[in-house]
Amino acid sequence: MKSYLATTLFLHSLLFTTLTVNAAELLFDMEAMRDASTLDVEVIDDWHLVKGRTPSRQKLIIIKVGEIWPGQDYRMPVRFVVPAEGKANGFHLTGGNQPQRLKQDTNVSNVDAMLLERGIGQVQTVVQVLQASGLGELGKESEERFNKSLNPRNKIQYWAWPATMMRAITAAHAEKDHFRPGKVAMSGGSKNGATPSLAILHDERMTGVFATVSPIWDSPLRLCDRAAWDSLEADYGPMTHSFLGGHYGPVFNRQALKAGRSWEDLQRFTAAVSDGVFISRNLEALLSRKVDLFFEPGSHDFVAFDLAWGGAHYPEIPLYIGANTGHGIKDRHPGIERDANNRTAFLLNHFFDEVTPMLPAPTIATEIGNGSLSVHTSFPNEESAESARLFWIVNRPSDGSPGYIKELIPHENWREMELRDGAWQASIPLSPNATHIDVFANHEKTITYRGVHFSTWVSSPYTRVALK
Repeated sequence: MKSYLATTLFLHSLLFTTLTVNAAELLFDMEAMRDASTLDVEVIDDWHLVKGRTPSRQKLIIIKVGEIWPGQDYRMPVRFVVPAEGKANGFHLTGGNQPQRLKQDTNVSNVDAMLLERGIGQVQTVVQVLQASGLGELGKESEERFNKSLNPRNKIQYWAWPATMMRAITAAHAEKDHFRPGKVAMSGGSKNGATPSLAILHDERMTGVFATVSPIWDSPLRLCDRAAWDSLEADYGPMTHSFLGGHYGPVFNRQALKAGRSWEDLQRFTAAVSDGVFISRNLEALLSRKVDLFFEPGSHDFVAFDLAWGGAHYPEIPLYIGANTGHGIKDRHPGIERDANNRTAFLLNHFFDEVTPMLPAPTIATEIGNGSLSVHTSFPNEESAESARLFWIVNRPSDGSPGYIKELIPHENWREMELRDGAWQASIPLSPNATHIDVFANHEKTITYRGVHFSTWVSSPYTRVALK
């Protein structure tokens, strides 16, 4: 309690004074996160054999994640899945599980079955809106507290969800008769892409993240840059979308301002915590830890709403952009790579050294001439793709705008690229009415595991080319 209060008071003062330290470290007390003695475990269903095509042993518990604020415990269920015999050597950690479904034994299938057959376990917990866990009132109170205090500990996205994944690892490692410490890979989308992407910055036990439709980088809108917001609203009118422009999930600007905070307060907050939130600010450290990363932001997602900015500033981050994909997008673009199996290939390569890695992020170059745009992509270190296809959209509205998610890539705006002189190349005819054009290219590589072939696709950086 004393440690929590001291951290809270210090962070509160830090957010409203000139920043002189890196506040990222204040998000989590990692010693507390790793302390198994405070888990306060309630065993719901002890270790037992689960028969099936891929037999396993499983256990269900409820753990204490910690206190969101003094006196308010946060508890979540955790299910362990290990081989029918022997210990698990590392595991696949997920939070995209519904509480009611988690009460039932897991039928191990797909990539998790492949992993389990070779001794890689599963740890499943719940990273969902609190209403799904019967904690709706707690969720409302946390939002009210955060809007007034701007204390990240009060907001579920910044503390409770990432802490849940960290504490699930601690609980698994405490099961010494069933788990050996090893690699911990996480995968999921939306809140279950954002949560592990944040958690891995702090918890060195985590070794890989495959995240979809979730934030990656620290664009100006996310940092509550007043000029960026003023420009956006001058062009598109008042912003009312729940997610577009949000720091790391839902927009809280309006609520915090209504609660008495100022734009300067919001900027101090984002400056204080962003080093501990965004993958983009930690690439060197993650590389030194040999962490595996891959992202699928979607071309039209309202959470990952800043592809143009991210492509310009972080071209080295590996990702795949599916044409006309994102939260709620139902369009089926004819050029989309329907055979893409990136998640399976990522997890197999992460855990098994003999599995060939996916392609790295390629470079992209463009040239305007003779009424067309020429696009060239290439890979470093003699890497090569099996095929490539180019997508484009003309005069797309700005990052974070309503039009960004509404104006889709026309079905005719794609073509196969040709490999010439070591580079993939294609040309696009330009309309005289075009002021800018956005392009990206997807590249294929087949990964084979035990005679089964998996098609993987990696995108070039999303690139906006000014034409006027």
